[in-house]
Amino acid sequence: MNFLQDWASAAHTSVGFFWMALWAFALGYLVSSLIQVMVSRGRMKRLMGDDSPKSMALGTFFGFISSSCSFAALSTTRALFNKGASFPASMAFLLASTNLVIELGFVIAIFLSWQFVAGEYIGGLLLIVFAWLYIKLTSPTGLIKSARKQEDGEDEDNSSKAWRALLSRETWQQVAKKYQMEWQMVWQDVLLGFTAAGIISAFVPSEFFHWLFQGSGAEVSDASFWQVLQQTIVGPLAAFFTFIGSMGNIPLAAVLYGEGVAFAGVMAFIFSDLIVLPVLRINAKYYGWKMALYIALMLFVCLVLTALTLHYGLFAFDALPDHSQQQHITERAFFSVDYGFILNIIFVAVSVGLVYLTQRQTHQHSHHGHHHDHHHHAKSWRDHLMNGLCAVAGVWLVIGLILNGVL
Repeated sequence: MNFLQDWASAAHTSVGFFWMALWAFALGYLVSSLIQVMVSRGRMKRLMGDDSPKSMALGTFFGFISSSCSFAALSTTRALFNKGASFPASMAFLLASTNLVIELGFVIAIFLSWQFVAGEYIGGLLLIVFAWLYIKLTSPTGLIKSARKQEDGEDEDNSSKAWRALLSRETWQQVAKKYQMEWQMVWQDVLLGFTAAGIISAFVPSEFFHWLFQGSGAEVSDASFWQVLQQTIVGPLAAFFTFIGSMGNIPLAAVLYGEGVAFAGVMAFIFSDLIVLPVLRINAKYYGWKMALYIALMLFVCLVLTALTLHYGLFAFDALPDHSQQQHITERAFFSVDYGFILNIIFVAVSVGLVYLTQRQTHQHSHHGHHHDHHHHAKSWRDHLMNGLCAVAGVWLVIGLILNGVL
């Protein structure tokens, strides 16, 4: 019976985490689709076409006003890069869109403390600076050219649309088509990522994480530098196995902190939503595996440096948070009627409308005899593996939700 209860809890958690992030997914993909349709390569080059401080600042600002969902941020970043934004400015956008967002600060304030809120925003800026320095020092010119060459084939139209074009049906049909393509590209990674998060949260005891972070539970003054460093390095590894995105990571980060993990380790865990396997696979689709691995290594080095800088910066002012004041988080109301619920309803309606436009356009083309030949390529073993895993995940969630309603 305990296994069945854990199964029900895992499925409920997986679906609950996805429900929490649904509006951010939809908003991010809508922004990405609008950018791809409305913004020309020439315009984007003028705004973010180099690695100057101005371009970096614009990339950071655009990220700040964008979604905090890592999947959606990846899509929008790829759109900006595809439109001619420089690689450093694109990375600034990516890091800002997953760290420098208002709603993320609200969630952190609810589950953790003001030090973590400050660490999230200051650390987001530090991540951007360290990433810019890392790119300057390593100078991956060949990788950038190769990745941009792969992207060039996706969009040959360099013309720019006036914003009044948003009033036309044709423009929104193009946006709807892009929107649907974005979901088709990442739905498998989303399904597997959230399913795995629920399973781990239900079946893996907190004692495992306590063992994983050596020295956790010690007083701040008693933790050695090497213990803090080990926890900071392990933080991204723990995030790899508990991935649920930048928003959903916060409750699990609170669990880690409640178990005595150092501030640096918790911050490294929070910052690590962009270096886990689903994100790595998406970046490989966008830029190729070499660039995807380069980005992952860059982010890992930068987040470790950022977390250590924040930890010892607060330590110098005797401002590190007190473990004893942190309560354990065992339950979370995923489906309460709040602003997230309202936003989900709004963006579900928007998504239905966009799907309707896409289907209407397809029907019209078929009616007028515009038939296109599609070349079907043989699926690789990875495609078959992903399809199989997704089928298993779907069955797991359906049965788990049934158990959740029965038990």
